[in-house]
Amino acid sequence: MEKIIEKNLNVSVLMNELKQDNRKMQDVMKEIKGISTKSNILALNSGIEAARAGEAGRGFSVVATEIKKFAEQSLNASNKSETIINSIQSKANEIIAMRTVDVAFDTIDKIDRNLFERNCDVQAWATFDAIKDCLLNPTQETKDVAKAFMKNIHRIYEVYFDFFVVDLSGEIIVAVQNQDQVGQNMSDRQWFQETIRTKNVYVTDMYHSSVVGGYTMGYSSPVLNNDGEIIGVFTTRFNWEFIYDIINKVQIDENSNLYVLNSNGYVIASKDQTGILDTQLSHLKAVEKVLTGSENRGYMIENNKLYAYCLTDGYNAYKGKGWFVLIEESI
Repeated sequence: MEKIIEKNLNVSVLMNELKQDNRKMQDVMKEIKGISTKSNILALNSGIEAARAGEAGRGFSVVATEIKKFAEQSLNASNKSETIINSIQSKANEIIAMRTVDVAFDTIDKIDRNLFERNCDVQAWATFDAIKDCLLNPTQETKDVAKAFMKNIHRIYEVYFDFFVVDLSGEIIVAVQNQDQVGQNMSDRQWFQETIRTKNVYVTDMYHSSVVGGYTMGYSSPVLNNDGEIIGVFTTRFNWEFIYDIINKVQIDENSNLYVLNSNGYVIASKDQTGILDTQLSHLKAVEKVLTGSENRGYMIENNKLYAYCLTDGYNAYKGKGWFVLIEESI
């Protein structure tokens, strides 16, 4: 029963099955059309032979004429059926296209909502006294308290690789996991500079970090004193693998592909988890439409494949990074 319910929920699979049945019907109609054509030729030849036979062939001529009428009617019906079948095929493609666009939107929306929560996390944690105290009074005791606090939230929030507290000079003074990073200077990093400059949360694009040993995103928030002055930066490293909790639940045909692309057209996530940060799909017209800003959401057919796409809208305070979801369906 569970398998039947799951299959019924997968509209894409059902529509593809409809299209396959439609193609089978096309094959049947071609056979009928072939039979009608042969019947027409047979009737024509019979009429010729009946004419040669003269009076003796008159009765056979009547039969040949009726066969010819039947063949013509059958051929006309076949042509009409073929037109209807092509129309059904076209409508099936449109239904799949619209449904696939909705899937692309739903996927990027869920990713945005997840990343919005990460945006909220770093802002909230940057306001805690344990983080402020180790920056205002950086003793071993205050650093140990901050580290204990960070370890606790790291244990509760399983979606992070690591947390760091960075002072105004750019030096990491507290880390949760990677203790070898304590003492390292981050003043030349864009995320540090932009957080200090804008006095606001800065979010990196997705990248591979040798420090945490995986694909990640950095969320950095300014830490403010009671007067609203910046005293340091609290920064997190999100574990990108948790995005696949969303992607793996997307119901598409097993022969279809789903990609999350960054603002440069590079794959940053895919259904089969291959080509990450190596494969660029900007050669596709659908991708070009998004990258050039000509269309944020829609679909197009290219090389007998349907490409549905949807650009991020962000979610609340999280404005997004210009990413979009692209789904490839064979038609």
